[in-house]
Amino acid sequence: MSNIIKEFNDYRSRMNDAILADNNKIIKRIFNLDTNAFSEGALDVKTKELLGLVASTVLRCDDCIKYHLQSCHEAGLSKAEVVEALSISTLVGGTIVIPHLRRAYEFWDALEAQN
Repeated sequence: MSNIIKEFNDYRSRMNDAILADNNKIIKRIFNLDTNAFSEGALDVKTKELLGLVASTVLRCDDCIKYHLQSCHEAGLSKAEVVEALSISTLVGGTIVIPHLRRAYEFWDALEAQN
């Protein structure tokens, strides 16, 4: 696994464990809601992950972008599908999104390289 992916996953896991260890009911419910929102429903998981990726890119959240890129990769989305979603993100978000687009490409390439 690429360092960029391992570092992200290790940090996310460690910090999520620390956050959830506080046993805050509201935070636990938010985490649960997030998990359930991206489950299969009227929209399939691939579509939901692309929506999450677009929203995360427009909002310029690098951690969220990485999370949704990894989920898109695990769901079997192609680079072409992901890049098309990222192009919509850049159109909606404007040029301020371009640095996040660069990091998204870097992370996707790392995901593809690990296979």
